[in-house]
Amino acid sequence: MAKKTTNRPQKKLTFIDIIKGNFLNRDEVKAHYKYFLLLFVLMMAMIYTNHLVNQKIKTVNILKEETEEYKSRNAYAQSKLIKVKMESELGKEVARDSLMTLESHPHKLLIKLDSTYAKTE
Repeated sequence: MAKKTTNRPQKKLTFIDIIKGNFLNRDEVKAHYKYFLLLFVLMMAMIYTNHLVNQKIKTVNILKEETEEYKSRNAYAQSKLIKVKMESELGKEVARDSLMTLESHPHKLLIKLDSTYAKTE
């Protein structure tokens, strides 16, 4: 059985027909529905891969922030290590010169001048 084709004139496609979805009922679309289905599947695949790429970009940005934090922690730890090494080297030099560390800190002396004493001088 051969397909029956009618050569009836198609009415002009309007914007309202596109919005309502009436263009899907046209004979041209019915003849090529496989291509439209392929386009739909390709668009869905493209949207899904874009979604995956956005997720990967977010994780990369989070990892970049963490690496910056770890780099700053490393720099801080290295500076403290250098300071401790310098203090230990200084302690060795002081011990070689037979200098001892203070057991108690020195006291600060404050001298208040009396107003009568200041006038006589």
